[in-house]
This record gives sequence, structure tokens and C-alpha cells, in this order.
Amino acid sequence: MTNEQRKSVALEYLKAFDHGGVTSTGVNILDLFADDAQVYFPKWGIAEGKAEIGKLFGEVGGTLTSIKHDYASFNWIFSGSHTIVAEETSYGEHQDGPWRADVPDWGAGRWCDVFEIRDFLIQRVWVPETRLTSLTCCFAGDGRPA
Repeated sequence: MTNEQRKSVALEYLKAFDHGGVTSTGVNILDLFADDAQVYFPKWGIAEGKAEIGKLFGEVGGTLTSIKHDYASFNWIFSGSHTIVAEETSYGEHQDGPWRADVPDWGAGRWCDVFEIRDFLIQRVWVPETRLTSLTCCFAGDGRPA
């Protein structure tokens, strides 16, 4: 796969979030993943396999009314192999209210996602601990939704 092909898979994943978990071709976001894929989300932990990834997305996504990514401001970093990084901003509404990147300047909405993509399937997504206040403020100390 080329870097641009990996980028297109990652973009499809992010755009599916903006459309309630449905890709541009009308399939479920989980169809973008390998059967044994992993997703790490701060304060949730590691989800392994499509069923557990679906649970993670349901729990985290259930706290959102809406989310939109600012695609024009993305910064892509390519490793030269299967790993790419998307540095991005977003805005939307969480169960506790609206958010927008940099409003306030220390607030939520800045993201950095690390993808491992092979054979047009996501093998791994890692969301490092960044300014994810808008999505983590509702999580209890044990890592599960409050």
C-alpha cells in the first residue's frame, strides 16, 4: 500500500465518526478493521477485536451528540511503513456541552491518532493522551463511563 492509500483508509475512519459510524459507502465503521485489530482510547483502555472495538465506540460515542473533524487542518506524518499519524482538530457537542479546538485555548478538540494499516484494513489505532477533555470528562476513575 502507498501512503496515500493508508491515508484514505484513515480518513474514511474519521469521516465515519462524523456520520454516526457509517462510512461513505454505507457500511459500518467496524468493516474498516481487521478481525484482530486493536484500538486504544485514553481512560477506556485497549479494545481487542471488532466486538470490543464496537463496545468502545458505543460507550465513547454515546457521550457525543455530534462531532466534526477539521479536515483542512490535518497534518499527516508517514513512517515509511504501515504506520501513519494524523494530527487534527475537531468540534462538536458532548453530553456536557459543546466544544471546539482551542476554545478555550487549553480545551479539548486537538487530536493525534496513530494508525497501523495493512491490506486496506486498520490493524491498530492508538489515541495518545492529548487534550481530550471533551471526551474524557465523563469517565470515572476506573476507566469506564461514569
